[in-house]
Amino acid sequence: MGNIKPDTTVFELIRSQPEFNEQLWQYLNRRVSDWRITTGKEKAKEYAPLFARIEKDYGVDRGIMLGLWGIESAFGDPDVQKNHMRPVIPALAALAWGEPRRRAYWEQELLNALVIIERGWSTPEEMRGSWAGAMGHTQWMPEVWLNVGLDYDGDGRASPFGKPDDALAGTAQYLVKRGKYRPGEHWGYEVRGAGGMSGKAALRTYESWQKAGVTRADGTAFPQPNASAKLWVPVPGGPAFLLGPNFYAVRSYNPSMNYTLSIVHLGDRIMGGGPLVQSFPGGERTPTLAEVQEIQKRLTDLGFDTGGTDGRVGNDTMIAVRNFQRKAGMQPADGYAGVKLLARLRQGL
Repeated sequence: MGNIKPDTTVFELIRSQPEFNEQLWQYLNRRVSDWRITTGKEKAKEYAPLFARIEKDYGVDRGIMLGLWGIESAFGDPDVQKNHMRPVIPALAALAWGEPRRRAYWEQELLNALVIIERGWSTPEEMRGSWAGAMGHTQWMPEVWLNVGLDYDGDGRASPFGKPDDALAGTAQYLVKRGKYRPGEHWGYEVRGAGGMSGKAALRTYESWQKAGVTRADGTAFPQPNASAKLWVPVPGGPAFLLGPNFYAVRSYNPSMNYTLSIVHLGDRIMGGGPLVQSFPGGERTPTLAEVQEIQKRLTDLGFDTGGTDGRVGNDTMIAVRNFQRKAGMQPADGYAGVKLLARLRQGL
């Protein structure tokens, strides 16, 4: 620690995160994107033996693991690591020193990171992550790495970097141990017939829900009628869901309902499932990969830098969209790169 210079830019990042007030349909469209679905299917084939081994050892469905991997790091994409990650020791040191609201938490995470280095599992140079210290394929905080991390590839150290074996298996272990994941149960289903029912309805079996008039949105039967689920209607007039215990197991990884829905829905899409049957009020369909690339190219040509034209929407693209929307007088200037924006872009400024 003698030569550490605290990374004080973390304080700016905490207080000035770009404010994009995404509606749920926008949040899902951006994360359950054409690029992530296509890439996820490629990763499912490439790592099929690894996923089979994890399913055998931990019972966690590969769709869940693929969804989580895709949302957390774009399947370990090196561009994400290079462009959006920073050395975590200086970041955690600054937070432990200058963030009084959670000082004890940041101090402990800094100590956890140092123990990982002391064990020989990593080096300060390798330990690059988010401003908050989350690292690797599935964005482990040091505490998770230290206490739930696994040496699944047998190289003598647990690591969220490099091959995805340790990261995916350790995360599966996390879902089982801390999230109480139940092998063999699906996370839940999109449903119809929930109008007028309370969003905080009690836990009931799928069979009981069906008798009350709640059915799967795609018309198929519930495969495990005796399993239990809760009703969730995130947006009045939009899609409704029955959520089983495994939805909440995934939510234990990050306590956000929207985040969790994006993971499980992305996992379903990668495994061959279709888009949501019901639409959100005022929503748009998800733009295709080619449409997102066209949006990025047109914005760049107009002088709004998207940081690339790869069909993936990150902060650079959202900021470029918002700046265009403001200049073009579009309301709301929400940074959403969708099909209505593309239609406006095709008209020019």
